[in-house]
Amino acid sequence: MSEIPEIDAIGLLCPLPVLRLRKRMMPLSTGDQIILIADDPASIVDVPHFCNQQGHQLIDSREDGGAIYFTVQKG
Repeated sequence: MSEIPEIDAIGLLCPLPVLRLRKRMMPLSTGDQIILIADDPASIVDVPHFCNQQGHQLIDSREDGGAIYFTVQKG
């Protein structure tokens, strides 16, 4: 099993983390997962909203050292 790809969006403000996530998810297959790492407080709202709007599933979100790690599965 290959590692889940990560997107480093530390230091980027809304809407850039979600825009990077959208771009990187386009070539993925349904069921593939990706991790977004962001520190913008707005991402706590933006990422779940993006997932709901686009039919993806937010598998996990956790905070570690000021960064928020979102694991998203392509729907």
